[in-house]
Parts: sequence; structure tokens; C-alpha cells
Amino acid sequence: MVVIIMDENKKFKTPFEERYASKEMLYLFSPDKKFRTWRKLWIALAESEMKLGLKTVNKDQVDQMKKHADNIDFEYATIMEKKFRHDVMAHVHAYGKVAPLAMPIIHLGATSAFVGDNTDIIVMKEALALVRSKVLTVMNNLKLFAKKYKNQPTLGFTHYQPAQLTTVGKRATLWLMDFLLDFENLMSTYDNIRFRGVKGTTGTQASFLNLFNGDHKKVNKLDKMVSNSMGFSKVFPVTGQTYSRKQDSRILQVLAGIAESSHKFATDIRLLANLKEVEEPFEKDQIGSSAMAYKRNPMRCERICSLSRYIISLSSNPYYTHSTQWFERTLDDSANRRLSIAESFLAADSVLDLLINVTSNLVVYKKMIEHRVDSELPFMATENIIMQAVKLGADRQEMHELIRQHSMEAGKQVKIEAKPNDLIERIINDDRIPLNNKDISQLLNHKDFIGRAPEQVDEFLVDEINPILTKYKKELSKGSDIKV
Repeated sequence: MVVIIMDENKKFKTPFEERYASKEMLYLFSPDKKFRTWRKLWIALAESEMKLGLKTVNKDQVDQMKKHADNIDFEYATIMEKKFRHDVMAHVHAYGKVAPLAMPIIHLGATSAFVGDNTDIIVMKEALALVRSKVLTVMNNLKLFAKKYKNQPTLGFTHYQPAQLTTVGKRATLWLMDFLLDFENLMSTYDNIRFRGVKGTTGTQASFLNLFNGDHKKVNKLDKMVSNSMGFSKVFPVTGQTYSRKQDSRILQVLAGIAESSHKFATDIRLLANLKEVEEPFEKDQIGSSAMAYKRNPMRCERICSLSRYIISLSSNPYYTHSTQWFERTLDDSANRRLSIAESFLAADSVLDLLINVTSNLVVYKKMIEHRVDSELPFMATENIIMQAVKLGADRQEMHELIRQHSMEAGKQVKIEAKPNDLIERIINDDRIPLNNKDISQLLNHKDFIGRAPEQVDEFLVDEINPILTKYKKELSKGSDIKV
């Protein structure tokens, strides 16, 4: 028999722990959080049973459970799980070891889903609250960016081809609008999360009905008391052994939506970085490439896209899981949920920390933006040039044809000869067109081509964004710690 002794650097560790997720989100999905929550649920169950007059449970037992709630012997629990092949019973025995008076009544009337499902719901709700805080912070960062650059004209793109002008700030509101929709979806889901409560082995509450000698009102009250004590007013009125896995689908869909918006934002920044117009922050000693010393790769935004795709792919898991649950439950949901739910939240947390970092420090190159506008604006201004020439007495059809010809030749200059756009010079030098340099210069003011972009930014921020950020201002995080 070969015994392999591994040091910490030789063990596999999830990249979320080493590289991506925050310590707060990692803790929510940790064994410590899970098993401490199990004990809170066992205490809530025993105390509620006692308050409802169940003689089997007494105050000394409940007090001992409370006293040793945080005294978890994980090593002993591991030994018990190997023995029983059952995690819940392993922790019942680990709890009973330190609270022997309570051993006879720990988990009384409950099934494994009582602690398992209810803990999952508690953790997901707390995790959504952390996600909400970070989404709000991203929204606040984009708000500040949009406001700062609301008047900065920039070339718009449709089909990734030059289109009419917009502003840098107005473009930022498009990203912000996506996250606003995500926030609304998150809040709707968060406010409607239901607790499993106290339902028994197949959801009929038969074990509790037996404990309370057929008193339906007490069983019903027990369900509400335990749920309320754990902070939930909304409870599943009916379940099988487990709560409907459709709730998992709804929650992970929120994360997939955030990933969708994040990927779109990060992709736009990557494209703008290529155009040398807007970049993510690049640190003083950061290396873009091990070979090409000049490189400034948008690594944060690339990571956002990578993790976002992972979140979106994970979001299909709960649909399959719920659709394949048989009757009151099957256990083929368990392993999948341990991975897909935790990693969806850890990945979303990682993406949001990256977003907070990037949106806090976006770099805007105004001169490059203006240069690109100048290179494309002559084509966009041709209709205004034609109208101005007509005002000075020219024939509209003749002007259209002359400017069309000049536009085609200027386009060849740019695409074939790789020379600057000389359309304006061509028009000025054509004596058939009654416009001089001053006349045309007045028609090329960048701000005359941005429509209501600045006003739209102001209206959107005032009407839609500021009320939310004001309401939840205490939840805004103070930044993000990116590990690598």
C-alpha cells in the first residue's frame, strides 16, 4: 500500500478560493456556515416544539443546545459520516456529543431536508443580498461615469460599423440600463424567496402530527414559528420531501442575467480598448504579455467574459434538476446542486468584484475619440452640407450627385490608399458647390450631431437610477479586492 502525503500546495483548490471570489461569499458556502445554520435550525425546531407544549422537549435541553451551538467538532463529524454514510446523522451525533441532554430530541420529527433545504435557502438569500450590494455599487460607478462624460461626443456603432454620434456617457447608460433590469429582477426574486419550513418526510407533516397527538393547529403553528424565527415570512405552503427546485431555477436565472449584462459590458470595453478610446485600468507594473512588451491586454474584462459564460452555462442545471425530480423527491439533485448553486454565486461574486474595479477606474482617451469622430463626421455631415448649399441657391439634385461622387473618392482614399479622409477638402475645392471652409466648419461641430444624448443621461439618472441608489445607499460596497 502506497501512502501519499500531500502538502497544501499539492492539493487541488478551487480557483474561486485562490483567484476569484471574495472571502464573504466563500464563507457563505463554507462548511462552517452550513453546519452552524443546521444547529440554528435544530434549536429553532426544539424551542418551538417546547413552546407549543411538547413535553418531550424541555428548557434544559434547549439551553444546552444554545450553549454549544458553536462548538462543532468537525473531525468527529467526519468520522461519524464515514460510519453512517449520512451527513445529517453524523452532525446530529456530533451535536449530541457536546449537548448530551439534548441528544434524544435533536432533529425530532424532522427529515434531512429540514436542515439541508432550509439552510440552502438561507444561504442563497444571504448570498443574493451580497450580490445586490455589489450590483448597486456597479450601478453607482456607471452612474458617475455616465454623468462625467454625458457631453463627450463619440462615434456610435451599429453592426460595428460607424454610425451617428452618441456620447461616452450615453453609451454608459446602455450598460447601466442592463444592470437596472438585473436589479429589478433580483429584488423581485429576493422578496419572493420562500422557506421550506417544517414539512416532514414527504411533505405531509405526519411525524409532527403524531408528536402533537393529531393537533393540526399546533403543527401549522410550528411551521410558521420556525420559519419566522429564521427570518422568513413567506413559506412554501406545500412541498414534497424537498421544496420545489423551481425556486433554484428562479434564483440562478438572476445570476445568469447579471452575467449576461456583465459579458456585454466587458465585450464593449474590450472593443473600445482595441480602438484606443476607453480602457480598463492598467497598473504601473502590470505585464500585458510575456513576449510582447508593449501589450495592454484587457485581462479583467476578459476574465469577466470568461466567468460570465460559466455562470450562464450553470444556470441550465436547475432546469434539468427540477424537471427530473420524481414525485416527492429523488437524490439525484444533491450532488448537482452542491456544485451548480455554490459555483454560480461564487462566479457571480467574482464577476461583480471585477466590475467594481473596472467601472471605478475606466480610462478615457478624449483625443483619440475626437480623432475618430473627425475622421468619420464628414460622411455623416453630407446631408447638412447639401441642405446648406441649397439654402445658398444651389440645385439639390446636383449637390447630391457632386457630394456623392466626392464621398466615393474620399472613401477610396481611406480604404485603398490608407490616407486621411479628404472629403471636406474636396467639397471646398469644388467651385460648383457654394460653400467655403468657414461655412462647412460651422456644420461640423461635434455637439450638433449628438441629439438629446446629454439630456437623456440626466433624465435617466434622475428618474430611474438616483432613487434606487438613494434608497440603498448604505448597501454600497467600498470597493473590491481583486486577488490577481
